[in-house]
Amino acid sequence: MSTSIRIDVPEALAASHSKHFGASGRAWIAALPDLAAAFLDRWALRPDGPGRHGMASLVLPVTRADGTPAALKLQPVTDEHATEPVGLRVWDGDGSVRLLDHDPDTGTMLLERLDAARPLSSVADDDTAMGVLAGLLERLVAVRAPEGLRRLADIAADMLDQVPGAVPALADPADRRLVRTCASAVAELVGEPGDRLLHWDLHYDNVLAAEREPWLAIDPKPLAGDPGFDLLPALDNRWDEVVASGDVTRAVLRRFDLLTDALRLDRQRATGWTLGRVLQNALWDVEDGETALHPAQVAIATALLRHRAG
Repeated sequence: MSTSIRIDVPEALAASHSKHFGASGRAWIAALPDLAAAFLDRWALRPDGPGRHGMASLVLPVTRADGTPAALKLQPVTDEHATEPVGLRVWDGDGSVRLLDHDPDTGTMLLERLDAARPLSSVADDDTAMGVLAGLLERLVAVRAPEGLRRLADIAADMLDQVPGAVPALADPADRRLVRTCASAVAELVGEPGDRLLHWDLHYDNVLAAEREPWLAIDPKPLAGDPGFDLLPALDNRWDEVVASGDVTRAVLRRFDLLTDALRLDRQRATGWTLGRVLQNALWDVEDGETALHPAQVAIATALLRHRAG
């Protein structure tokens, strides 16, 4: 099949690439229509509706030659994205979207079609939604990570190296103390980083409704490590609702208990690695020029520290 169909690049995606990747991002965006056309031809695909995009990728609903619905995911080859097909192959659809084809040279993937209009965030009851997410996460982290992935051991050691230079950038002494506390928690655990296959970004909007199962995870950033390091994206889901509950600590600990129960995790260890994730976000924020910690991150860390002390 040969196609002359040309895709329109969303302006927001182009702006994101320019902001985050500079000249290389603008070059990738310029080449994107030709890249999409090439893979529509190569994999005999027909466009089947409007696409969607995140910060870096464009996902086009397509139909295969045999009539099977699928999704064409186009994204640049980066350290962050290069391991996505590795994780998807290992999971092979068990709790995650299934990988149908992959081109390692361009990072292009052909994926099972899920319902992008029905993310898990559309489920109003938080306990129900968190239960679904916890069940998926339990399945995903049950698998041992393959060789060649980024390792939490290396990431944790690197974070500890960054702390002395990052702390002075924070204006509030309370923020500085919290970062040091999180670093101490990581220092206690860095020698036991774990070997499970982590998703690294499992929140409600990275779970979509499916046909062969009710819900499946998408957009992993696979990492080898301890499952406790995978909890934070779930804890700050729909943060406005957590604040509106009137008892942030109670709401955070309710989610934390649900997740750790489902995954059968040691709570002290899971607390330490979740504080490690708060530390990671803090270091990223400082790197981006921020001088204060995000309130949600502070609230989650504070709730877990109170729980650990109590």
